[in-house]
Amino acid sequence: MASSEGKKAVKGKGQLSQEQIIQQFNQLRQEYTNILNKIHELEMDQNEHSVVIQALQNVNSSRKCFRMIGGVLVERTVGDVLPALEKNRTQIGLVLDHLKEQMITKEQDLTAFKEKHNIKMKGEKDTNAAADSSKSPEKSSGVLVAEEKSK
Repeated sequence: MASSEGKKAVKGKGQLSQEQIIQQFNQLRQEYTNILNKIHELEMDQNEHSVVIQALQNVNSSRKCFRMIGGVLVERTVGDVLPALEKNRTQIGLVLDHLKEQMITKEQDLTAFKEKHNIKMKGEKDTNAAADSSKSPEKSSGVLVAEEKSK
């Protein structure tokens, strides 16, 4: 959280209050986290597809198998399911590439926002206060600290 002095920032034309800055920063962080979570989820799905494809490649294509479609098990043959699984895995890979690009862009936006508004995470080392932080190391608790700009 911002200090009590920082909360009473002067609102000029085009300026944001400390609360608004922190709110926007938290929103950017949440969007970044959501993208990371989706990437992780899709990587797990892609790995599951690979495991199933690998298992089905050595099976007779006329053999009966079951596929979950929309929460319902549907009876198919390996010959029907295998191409669909391979196509899905390819599509997941394309989506992953797109999400990774979004993640990089969001990370750059987040870094630029932090630098623009001089936002430091509690426990994050400051280049000016490196000597002070070595005397009393703090544990990172994920708390935002907005430094007030001097006039």
